Amino acid sequence: MSEIVPAFVQTRLFRFLTVGVGAALLFFVLSWLLVSLGVSPFIGSVVAYAIAFVAAYSAQRGWTFGGQHDHARVLPRYLVLQLGCALFSGLVSHVAVARFGMSALAMSALATVATSAVSYVLSSLWVFRACD
Repeated sequence: MSEIVPAFVQTRLFRFLTVGVGAALLFFVLSWLLVSLGVSPFIGSVVAYAIAFVAAYSAQRGWTFGGQHDHARVLPRYLVLQLGCALFSGLVSHVAVARFGMSALAMSALATVATSAVSYVLSSLWVFRACD
């Protein structure tokens, strides 16, 4: 068991999840802080999301996927992926509640897991593909 944990910590999946959790926490803190300081919720959330997006992109490209990718190619792909994941998350959340009557907690968990899985697979196979 002790050998499994260090091996997992060295995987791309671990780095991907670490960056994702960090970006989510950054978004949470920044959106809360900005709104607490009097910025409108819409503007505060958009600004917080933009900052978290830049931080996540930089960390995913540099740390998770090795930093050898051309920004002109991967940044637009990453943006499209994240916009798609946002829409997918909304769809999963809507279906989870409207069709299956899930609680907010269960819906959030499902949307997080489903969207993270899609984001990881498409980041690996398309956005930061090694053969490009």
